[in-house]
Amino acid sequence: MIEGWVTQNANSLLQPMQPVAFSRSLPQDALPTIEIDDNRTFQPIEGFGFALTGGSAYLLAGLPEADRADLLEELFGLSDASVGLSCLRLSIGASDLGRRDCTYWDLPPGTADPDLSRFNLAACDPEVVPVLQQILRINPAVKIIASPWTAPPWMKSNGSFVAGSLKPECYSAYARYFVKYVEAMRGHGIHVSAVTPQNEPHNPKNEPSMVMAATEQAEFIKGYLGPALRKGAPETEILCWDHNCDEPDYPLTVLGDAEARAYIGGVAWHLYSGSPEAMSVVRARYPAQKVYFTEQWVSAREDFMGALRWHARNVIIGALRNWSRTALEWNLASDPEYALHTPNGAVGAMGGVTIGATIKRNPGYYLMAHSARFIRPESVRVYSSEVDQLPNVTCLTPDSRMVMVVMNDAEGARRFRIQHQGAYATLELGAGDVATLRWNVATVLARSERAGAGRNTWSRRHSAAVPPMARPLTAHHRTKPASLDQPEDQSIWLASRSASSA
Repeated sequence: MIEGWVTQNANSLLQPMQPVAFSRSLPQDALPTIEIDDNRTFQPIEGFGFALTGGSAYLLAGLPEADRADLLEELFGLSDASVGLSCLRLSIGASDLGRRDCTYWDLPPGTADPDLSRFNLAACDPEVVPVLQQILRINPAVKIIASPWTAPPWMKSNGSFVAGSLKPECYSAYARYFVKYVEAMRGHGIHVSAVTPQNEPHNPKNEPSMVMAATEQAEFIKGYLGPALRKGAPETEILCWDHNCDEPDYPLTVLGDAEARAYIGGVAWHLYSGSPEAMSVVRARYPAQKVYFTEQWVSAREDFMGALRWHARNVIIGALRNWSRTALEWNLASDPEYALHTPNGAVGAMGGVTIGATIKRNPGYYLMAHSARFIRPESVRVYSSEVDQLPNVTCLTPDSRMVMVVMNDAEGARRFRIQHQGAYATLELGAGDVATLRWNVATVLARSERAGAGRNTWSRRHSAAVPPMARPLTAHHRTKPASLDQPEDQSIWLASRSASSA
């Protein structure tokens, strides 16, 4: 029996579908058929989520305590009423969606600090750590990937937060900066699973930013970052690249250096240019390297369903069908005016939720509700056939259920079949519909013998597990995060407030 949830438009979100039975009777009419073969398995799934940017953490920290707790439980909880986000990306220092440019090791000109005694997590986006600790109390298994937007300016060729490159004489110091970051986060109970040497190394226009050529990245990894992490934080992997799918030659160059490759666990990708198939191209050359999709924004200018459909097709279906173990959107939260960004940072980056007088749930939220909620970590992608205008991806979950994300790319409604273990089920999706389907593997055959194939019809009732698009908040003001009850967290918050008021 297949149960399902479908999004048809901005007013019909994750609506439950009438269950559809499997039948072992051979179909008499020809319909497009998605064939499932759970004997053909591909990559394990490690998580779905967003970036907890400095701006996102600032907005979450500013919510009244009860509202913040409710929202984080809704986003990261493990119940059927939660989205179930399972992976987060962090910036090491500021990203472009923060209030200012900063790193954790900013030094005045001419200052020597060989022991990193001036390294300070509270110096930049101090809300990130306490908010993240609150998230980890809800789900301690959330996977964390961290990336710097820039090295401290004193390490760079132009001495600026924007553009420039890492000076060769600073490679060793920058590697120690990474290790210090991982150790400092560990001291707050936060395990950083993986780092990338540089976010978008071919983007000098962002703020902050830093350029890093492929040969420079290989040299930095093999001579400095790799050995330093292996000694000081061996549990943290290195992922190379962390930029678009239109330049597979970059990761191929980095991985082509055997000494660098010895320290690399995988490749990270974005999709502002190119196509997801580039991930498979690189993996085909280096199959031992894991694949991670780490960023894609939703523009405030996009219409709701246009954004949801594009991201379902490319970020969820496209990335997973091309070996990615994660599917991460960009910022977790944004403000209604999109004001939280650096002077030259991205304008109009719509978060998964918008936090203002109400909490509004945006396309990225529902994208994750269609995927993270059902495809839990340790699921495995299985074979599902490609069918024209029915893009799809299927995973086998740890509790032995099949989950398929599928959408109808046709201009009209389409009937189609799912074939699994010799049984058939017939469904129908309207034009542009995005659906998540789920069924129990162990009972497909047993139940199919007792029931005939049924055509799907839609239920208009709202699912109790899906919250409305917006809900009012209690008195909205900036408050200290609930997680600051821990002494170590208070030191971060109070030190940052003292510094900002000085």
